[in-house]
Amino acid sequence: MNPLIKKFKEYGNISQEIENELIKYISSKTKEKGDFLLKQGQIVSSLFLIETGLVRSYYIKDDREINSWFGFENIILGAVLPLFYNQPTNENIQFIETSTYYYISSKDLNEFYKNYQEMNTIGRKMAEEYCVILEQRISSLQTESAEQRYNSLIKYQPDAIQRISLGHIASYLGITQETLSRIRKK
Repeated sequence: MNPLIKKFKEYGNISQEIENELIKYISSKTKEKGDFLLKQGQIVSSLFLIETGLVRSYYIKDDREINSWFGFENIILGAVLPLFYNQPTNENIQFIETSTYYYISSKDLNEFYKNYQEMNTIGRKMAEEYCVILEQRISSLQTESAEQRYNSLIKYQPDAIQRISLGHIASYLGITQETLSRIRKK
């Protein structure tokens, strides 16, 4: 089964009719490590799911990269400004492993939302989940120590340390690599 459709089904029922239509609009690509899905200033308005591989999202501030999230397999991803508002993004989304992903354009997805109540409900549930993830990330940055954030990353993504460079992890945690090294020694 198409991985993106399979993921949609985790949020609600999809009839065979809708599934048959979705298949016509979902595409897949493979990108190499270092390639970009999206660069700051671009509008790539698609919802995507990584079947295999890994991406990172980062911003550039004072010539420094600040990692904001990592996208692992089987998670719905996308840049919010292009996806929902068709505006240029402020972030960069880069593949940090060779990755295969499935995607649907926001234009096509919005047509499914408009034409099929089931898809509209699924879209709402995905948006709600995204809001929860963002709230948890904000809360974590505001209330947890760097060590607690590191332990949470390891708890929820145990293979992150093997797959993501320590520099990227330190940036994501909002600390220096030296501080990360001290935390890891504990």
